[in-house]
Formats: sequence, structure tokens, C-alpha cells
Amino acid sequence: MSTNFSLAELMICAASEVWRGNGEVLANGIGPGPRLAASIAKLTHSPELMMTDSEARLIEEPVPLGPKSGPLAGYQAKYSGNADFSRIFDIVWRGQRHVMIGPTQVDQYGQTNLSCVGSYEKPKTAILGVRGLPGNSINHKNSFFMPNHSKRSFVSGQVDMVSGAGYNPERWPNGEYPVGMELNTIITNLCVMNFGGQNKSIQVVSLHPGVSFEQVQSETGFELMKSPDMHETPAPTKEQLELIQHLDPHQFRASIIKGNPAGSARES
Repeated sequence: MSTNFSLAELMICAASEVWRGNGEVLANGIGPGPRLAASIAKLTHSPELMMTDSEARLIEEPVPLGPKSGPLAGYQAKYSGNADFSRIFDIVWRGQRHVMIGPTQVDQYGQTNLSCVGSYEKPKTAILGVRGLPGNSINHKNSFFMPNHSKRSFVSGQVDMVSGAGYNPERWPNGEYPVGMELNTIITNLCVMNFGGQNKSIQVVSLHPGVSFEQVQSETGFELMKSPDMHETPAPTKEQLELIQHLDPHQFRASIIKGNPAGSARES
């Protein structure tokens, strides 16, 4: 079986589904993969999504990635309004946002880390810091895009430093989570997962072509559940692949996963 799409493109199209049925919310994809995923969502099944130019304006249609030269020479964005800090903070506070980020670590509770690896007092590696994750993680929907599924990214116990809140009952008074808190979907290079298991445990929703549940479990530092309707991740459609090429003519997606492998593990 041959595939005409890459694993990164498969992940992007799978990730676009997290915004289906969200309504008029701000769709924010942080990084090339999530940004392309949000753009595909707006251009196909969810045109009502709000989106920014990643600077200070709302846009009518997603802005392609990269410099506006070469294949994007002469491109002009279609603006529809302002999106300054005050407006964004208001959207975040009201829970009208669904963001997709790429944390360094995630644990069984969905707690995320993008601050440091190792102890906080003497880390092996310093990363970004908590940034806006504390507020984001309790006020609106959050999904994760993780191109390197391994026990170093899906860790046993708890993440080295909790940058973003999760469903760890010990961290919440009486085990009650904030009203606006919702951890939604995790997209990896092996599978799609969500928090739909018992007591919000992480479960595998779909396996990418050629990947087994046992393989996913062996690369995860905690026990996973199987969704009752676990299936194979759908291949990108011709329309989706054409839109991705339009939105990423500079091929930034080719660097999302080392070696830019084919969309099916059966190819290797």
C-alpha cells in the first residue's frame, strides 16, 4: 500500500477535527502543525471559527505560513477587525478560545510542562517558562500536538514542572475542577487520544495506519485506555492536502517530524 501524504499531514488533518462543532470561538494553533490544523478547520467544516493573523488583527481567511515571497509574493491578508491584547484577554476570560499547543511533557492527569526538564531548582534543560498556560488551562479548551510520542514526553508520575493545570484531584479543593477547564484532544505521531476515559483518564481514540495499541502503550509512561470505538485515523482527503499545500507552500510541515516520514507506518 502506498500513501500520497506524510505523517505530518495526517496529524494536521486529524488535529483539525478538534475544532469541529466548537462554534464561534477563537481557534489558536501554536506552531506550524497546529496552525495549519486550525486553518484547515476554518476552511472546511467550521467557517464560523475566529482566527488572528498571529499579530493584532482578526482575519477572514487563514494566512499562509512563511515569508510573503516566492510562491506567496503579493499575498494580501483579508482583515475583519482588531485583536489587540485587551480583546484577546476578554476572549480567554470568557472561555471562547480553543488553543492547541506542543508541550514538552504531559502526564496521566493532562498536566503539561513547557518550563524545564529535571528539578526546578537545578534543571537539566530550561525551556520556555509557564507563559500563559496557568490561565489558559483553566479558562478554555486546550488540545496538544506532540510529534514525538515517547516516555520522555508522556511521563510516569507527574511532569517535572506543572506549567498547565490538569485533572489531578489532589491539586483541586475537594477534587472539583474549574468550570471553564477542558482538556480536549492529544494528537501524536502514533495516535489520537482524548480525556474521555473513566475519571477523565487518557484513552486512545484512533491509531495511525500501521500502528498498534501495544506500540503506543510501550511508548507511554502511564496506563492508557482504549476507546470503545477505537479505529484507524482517517487519511487526509484530496481537498485537505490541496489546502495544506496552499497554506504551506514553503513546506514548513516537512520539518515537524524528523525525516518527514510517510503517513503510514506500513511503508517503513
